[in-house]
Amino acid sequence: MMDQPSALELVTAVKEFIEKHAMPQLTGHTAFHARVAANALGIVARELELGPKSNAEEVARLEAMLGMKGTLDELNRELCRRIRTGDIGMDTPGIGQHMRATTIDKVAIDQPTYSGFKATQKKI
Repeated sequence: MMDQPSALELVTAVKEFIEKHAMPQLTGHTAFHARVAANALGIVARELELGPKSNAEEVARLEAMLGMKGTLDELNRELCRRIRTGDIGMDTPGIGQHMRATTIDKVAIDQPTYSGFKATQKKI
């Protein structure tokens, strides 16, 4: 296992290279693909930085709401099952808060410049 640089540092370095050095020299379709690549690397960097805490908080909320332990995937599958069967609905205590928090965390990773996300941050 390598200690330095971290995966986050590597991804950030490649993203910055594309944005600062490669993209200014590109045009047309190639420039578009470079922007897509830089955006994808930004998502990966945010996932590496924010994902572990976000996932841990989601697991904690789900375990409390569902009354069971499990992996994030197992807990989300159980939540979906209970929603399908009607055991959980929007009137279930904590479900609205969980859905909102989970959505905000996912948008923070995927698209933090989204205006709706920015509006939620002003309210917090």
